[in-house]
Amino acid sequence: MIFIAVRFTVRPEHADEWLTLVGPFTEATRAEPGNLFFDWSRDVDDPHRFTLLEGFADDAAGAVHVQSEHFRAGLATMAGAIAETPEIINANLPEQNGWGPMAELAPQG
Repeated sequence: MIFIAVRFTVRPEHADEWLTLVGPFTEATRAEPGNLFFDWSRDVDDPHRFTLLEGFADDAAGAVHVQSEHFRAGLATMAGAIAETPEIINANLPEQNGWGPMAELAPQG
């Protein structure tokens, strides 16, 4: 699995509309056959910061993603709304194939 975490700092005037702006990009990416997850979250301490967690089945699925038209269109849309260059973590996790259970915590009661 390819795991990617990207942290975006968005211009204040675009923060409240960010998830709408990236909506078409998000929907198209989630529809890709090799996409495992594509999830946004908004920072609770900084309302201008968003984190995107992405999972792709393998290198080939990641390549299809970055070569897609919706990837290029998404970058163009985001470029006009970000305040700084995003930060990224990109890791190849060959033994993973998506989310798994957390061993240290389970519901009780």
